[in-house]
Amino acid sequence: MVIFDLICRYEHRFEGWFNDLADLESQIGRGDLSCPVCGDTHIQRRPSTFGLVRTRQPGAPAADPIEAKKAELFHQLETISDRLQEDFADVGTGFSGEALKMHYGAVPRRNIRGISTRDEEELLRKEGVEFFKAPMLVRKRPTPA
Repeated sequence: MVIFDLICRYEHRFEGWFNDLADLESQIGRGDLSCPVCGDTHIQRRPSTFGLVRTRQPGAPAADPIEAKKAELFHQLETISDRLQEDFADVGTGFSGEALKMHYGAVPRRNIRGISTRDEEELLRKEGVEFFKAPMLVRKRPTPA
């Protein structure tokens, strides 16, 4: 089974489980898929977010050069994610509204992060608001004893 991230024309995101890509495309072509939120049958596949798992304990030496490169990449992603978490205020789904208010001087400028739809991102681009999308690592919380 393969899991694909899907989206309807109204920006509702969901996932579906399929035998393979051909199965997904066949179901989309026949109109067999519908959005679980609104019932729309205009469904598209979206790039999936990704997860990274550390394969060894922090600080342990890498066994080979490829593992060392992976460890360095993971460390860089951790550093970027930590910086975004610490230095950027999370405005959630209000990202585009807050960005526009700052752009037009209605509120003081500050570092923000949040969630936006494709339409909101297009509006920000048209208004000349500079932004970028970046992944954030999700930290595993310790299991209570």
